[in-house]
Amino acid sequence: MVTNKRPYLRTPMSVKHKSVALVIACIISGCAVGPEYAAPQIITKRQFDGQTAVMQRSTSAHAAIETWWQGYEDPLLTRFIQLALQQNLDIAQAQFRIDQAKAGLSAANATLLPSGNIDGHAARAYQSTETPLGQLLAPQPGFSRYSSSYEANLGIGWELDLFGALRHGKAAALADYQAAAASEAAVQLAVAAQTADIYVNIRGLQLRLDVANRQLQTQQALVSNLRLLSEHGLIAPSELDQAQSLMAQASAAVPGLEASIVQAMNMLDVMLGALPGTYQQELVSTKYLPAVPAVQDIGTPGDLLRRRPDLIVAERKLASANAQIGQAISEYYPKFSLGGLIGSATTTSGGLFNNASSQASGVLGLRWRLFDFGRINAQINNAKGREAELLAAYRLANLRATEEVETSFTELLKMEQQASFLQQGTQSLNQARSAAQAAYNQGINSQIEVLQADEKLLRMTDAHLQAQIAAVRASIRVFKALGGGWDSHSEHKS
Repeated sequence: MVTNKRPYLRTPMSVKHKSVALVIACIISGCAVGPEYAAPQIITKRQFDGQTAVMQRSTSAHAAIETWWQGYEDPLLTRFIQLALQQNLDIAQAQFRIDQAKAGLSAANATLLPSGNIDGHAARAYQSTETPLGQLLAPQPGFSRYSSSYEANLGIGWELDLFGALRHGKAAALADYQAAAASEAAVQLAVAAQTADIYVNIRGLQLRLDVANRQLQTQQALVSNLRLLSEHGLIAPSELDQAQSLMAQASAAVPGLEASIVQAMNMLDVMLGALPGTYQQELVSTKYLPAVPAVQDIGTPGDLLRRRPDLIVAERKLASANAQIGQAISEYYPKFSLGGLIGSATTTSGGLFNNASSQASGVLGLRWRLFDFGRINAQINNAKGREAELLAAYRLANLRATEEVETSFTELLKMEQQASFLQQGTQSLNQARSAAQAAYNQGINSQIEVLQADEKLLRMTDAHLQAQIAAVRASIRVFKALGGGWDSHSEHKS
């Protein structure tokens, strides 16, 4: 929860009714008008629901939050994530947005400094005697229709930031730069998590395809045996029809899984910034499912606010909007500037830069939008409205972050629980299959009983695999929800 009380300076409603003393005092002290920014206070839980249960999970692998993908102890997964962080084009776009924001910050810094320019010219003119000026000058003694002029000047200008407009602009640009940097981290986190999720999905589909092929082989053998029995009139035709239906169902599962594998591999290639098919050969050599590591360094919900880059993005955008209010308010007040010129001007090429041709000037400039307060009021209200919108967005982002963490905790625990139950079922069916095989070896049962036991075991194995895959993918969502995988103390954040 976010408290909406924020320290604001009172916004002047009409400069016409302000005393000149206020302006003079601000000129002397160099005060900055507008609200001072204070990060919103977030009321959080003491710990997440399910946090204790997640941390007490028994597992041999452990993962540090900054490099959580290494906790899966899968070198190929680690390699793919490192490639994605280097080559992914979404990350490349985010990096270019940082460059743009950095350029904006440099421009804002430059406005606080004096500016200078050098200009010069050399001109040769020919005067017409038919113009009014030519008719006036032509009768004069020594008149020449040709004239020359030469000039070179150094000009300096400096806007005095007495009321903080430029400083607020710099603060807004700095917040935008920090938001862009945190946004890149958010993209990196999303890319790493999505790469891991696709990889785990590929591994799971490969294992399920192996089970499906075994199921198909079992069904084919069962149908073959039942067909022999049917030909001798030992079973009802409906039994053979039912077995053939199950074989067709097993057959149909294979191409669907194969298509899903190709689709997932192509998705992984795109995540790695490569053409589809680039890394497929590396994925077909081995088929295994990474183990779910323990989740360490969860911290408190308050730590989440400082670690998740998307929340930092939302907070920095809010800070930028606050600074833009100060920029708008500063338009109520006069703006002063200093200007100066040092140079030389002459009509003879040899006389440039001598004492007789030197020139200099100094200027104190004043600009005051004295009769434009309606438009200024609108700009201030617009800036305040944007800040209020971003404050609500920040509050919503925090609520959704907490929701995402607790949902991922629940999903991980429940999927592991489901996998545990299905593992017990698999063990029981494995024992039943062994018993059927032993009875067949002793001549008590037929091969049909063995094949039927195989079919039940393979179905349970597939269900167990699906639960295991779901648990591993849920663990990836846990690390993503916790904001793991980037350094929250990097230079861009400060």
